[in-house]
Amino acid sequence: MPEAALISADPTAQLPAILLLALVGALVGLGSDRLAARWPAHPEGRVRPIDWRTAALVVGAVIAFGALPLRWQEPRDLVILALWFGVLVVLAGTDLDQRLLPDLITLPLIPIVLLLVLTGWAPLLADKSQPLLSAVVAAIGAPLFLVLTSAIFRGGLAAGDVKLSVSLGLMSGVVRLVGGFLIASLGGAVILLVLLATRRIGRRTYIPFGPILIAGGICAAFVG
Repeated sequence: MPEAALISADPTAQLPAILLLALVGALVGLGSDRLAARWPAHPEGRVRPIDWRTAALVVGAVIAFGALPLRWQEPRDLVILALWFGVLVVLAGTDLDQRLLPDLITLPLIPIVLLLVLTGWAPLLADKSQPLLSAVVAAIGAPLFLVLTSAIFRGGLAAGDVKLSVSLGLMSGVVRLVGGFLIASLGGAVILLVLLATRRIGRRTYIPFGPILIAGGICAAFVG
């Protein structure tokens, strides 16, 4: 990959791409929310109306997609990362709506991402001397770390979180995944403190872990 593809571009020169991808992000965020309101099928059969989750997905997707051209300029990388972000936003939608990361997405995602790594098309590993090694170590280490910390702190880790962490590790590699998780964890801690301070949630409120994992995977694309 050319070095220029890993260097932040002039925001002015990238403005058309930023606006285009931000629009794509808005559509992906809205579509993911509406999909999550219907699929997987809700037991009661009702469709959730537009609410704060809709706004969170749309705003988050606009920021994530719109920032891509500032970090990545190669068309192939932009397409792959936009698709990757799209899948992650869909998963964020289902987790926020139903506390669920569907196997129909998380399981096929593992071999698909592995194929990207083996073909050398994984953008986040392009600057690694041993991309496959970094991907495999992260893919094994991430779920082990989650299981261990959940056991120690008695967290609400679910099987879907573990499956998703394998794909996140393969796509990101060790350094980017750790950096992305740190950023997402710090941001998540700030948000939780604000929600606690404003009494929007309580200390016993269930907090889905999937969105933090997903935010870490997205942040990994901008680390380094």
